[in-house]
Amino acid sequence: MLHCIWRISSVPTALRQISRPAAPSTQRPSPALFCLAKSFTSQTITMSDKKRKASSAADKEPSAKQQKLAPVKGEKKEKAGGWLQDHVGQQRAENEEMKFNKKRLRFISDTQKIKQGSEGVLYWMSRDQRVQDNWALIYAQRLAVKENLPLHVCFCLVVPKSKLSTLRHYSFMLKGLKEVAKKCQNLDIQFHLLHGSASQVLPSFVSDQGLGAVVTDFSPLREPLQWLEDVKKRLAKDVPLIQVDAHNIVPCWVASPKQEYAARTIRGKITKLLPEFLTDFPPVEKHPCTASRTAKPVDWDKTLASLQVDKTVGEPEWAKPGTKAGIAMLESFIDVRLKLFDTKRNDPNIAALSQLSPWIRFGHLSAQRVALQVQHSGRKAGLSVSSFIEELVVRRELTDNFCFYNKKYDSVEGAYEWAQKTLKDHAKDKRPYLYTLEQLEKAKTHDKLWNGAQYQMVIEGKMHGFLRMYWAKKILEWTTSPEEALSIALYLNDRYELDGQDPNGFVGCMWSICGIHDQGWAERAVFGKIRYMNYKGCLRKFDVATFERNSSHLYV
Repeated sequence: MLHCIWRISSVPTALRQISRPAAPSTQRPSPALFCLAKSFTSQTITMSDKKRKASSAADKEPSAKQQKLAPVKGEKKEKAGGWLQDHVGQQRAENEEMKFNKKRLRFISDTQKIKQGSEGVLYWMSRDQRVQDNWALIYAQRLAVKENLPLHVCFCLVVPKSKLSTLRHYSFMLKGLKEVAKKCQNLDIQFHLLHGSASQVLPSFVSDQGLGAVVTDFSPLREPLQWLEDVKKRLAKDVPLIQVDAHNIVPCWVASPKQEYAARTIRGKITKLLPEFLTDFPPVEKHPCTASRTAKPVDWDKTLASLQVDKTVGEPEWAKPGTKAGIAMLESFIDVRLKLFDTKRNDPNIAALSQLSPWIRFGHLSAQRVALQVQHSGRKAGLSVSSFIEELVVRRELTDNFCFYNKKYDSVEGAYEWAQKTLKDHAKDKRPYLYTLEQLEKAKTHDKLWNGAQYQMVIEGKMHGFLRMYWAKKILEWTTSPEEALSIALYLNDRYELDGQDPNGFVGCMWSICGIHDQGWAERAVFGKIRYMNYKGCLRKFDVATFERNSSHLYV
């Protein structure tokens, strides 16, 4: 996983010293996966080495954002980057004739044939909020072209009355959608912003517009799955409803038909399928069929201002929304931070992480695109490539697997039996400290390291992945029960983290507090057999004093 997304993949390595000393160390990411990474490059990237070398002068120049992250003596600001954007565009153009793998889709409706006499095809955009590198939109366009029909895209905007509905999340989302709408307009694709839940507004929209098929993307979480079921019930029976997994490289239902116990049980399954699914993307092109009824223009500023969201949780300065910004962050990762990833990713004081999690969480950036570019452009980074691909692919897709097949993915009841038992056995153990939700939210604990991480999350919307594990485990140690600990951890994560309300966050909390995808360890008070972390262990891993000092400016 990426930057502020939970660092589950590095858990055994990162915690070897923090957990019991006698714990067996685990291996680095699968050598087979790394070998595949190298072979995928030659299979999927069609740009020749000559072309790559010809553009190498531009490739080596960092963007302004890169210079800010890691300034290099003597470089001039006017030598801007941007090589990756051009590189990706050329790759798509070279794959224009690529076939669509129909294993990426599944029919939700009983009917599979597009309604005859219809006036268009609809892509109901939800999780994957981008135009290019989007298998759902690629399929919708090809279906529309085959039937000689216009193509429409819609997004259903609904704001639940909840403390989790913040300006931080909705601003990032809407500004990304604004970019989507503009790109759709340039490609003669109609973009519609619908206000209301999908079950309330989408079926009638399909009927009013005379649309003959609905294509949508995939999320394993219960709310989107319920939306899908509700739309299916209300959609006309002769209109097919088709779901495409545009978020995972290997479609979730193809990777495994069941909940996997751990990374070791799903790694081989995913690795085996990567040669088939880890391909480049064909482009979404200018649509050849013009719609007779055009979409209403959206006043994005007015829409954002009208939303009933918690505006006390503001927008962070470091993360600019949209696909273009996501590509720029990916470029800076490849050029500046990737080479440090394998050896320095567990040090919160060193910029070695991708920082890509918000763009992947909101679907502004495709994880498949990230994998392709890291493999191709980061080849000189050595083991960092295989370490990163393990997190991006195996560990991240494992979280979708857990949430899709375990309906109690955010509950202690969703934990393994051994974990439920050990947590129950130690539920009444005396805690060294007890803090309320308010005290934790305001970072009013005795632990300066924990406080600094919490402040960073509240102010910047991110927390280093290693610290997020420590952060969650301390909540288990400082609250009255595992149930309360999990509830508080999820609330704080989903309210403040820019990448919150995502399978990675649910599994991260479940790993830290309930031992999901982990094993039993030496039994101790409060934790039972759940893996333990403490302050002294962090002192052995990185310069804690430096982190505490650097985070002190965030204190309010």
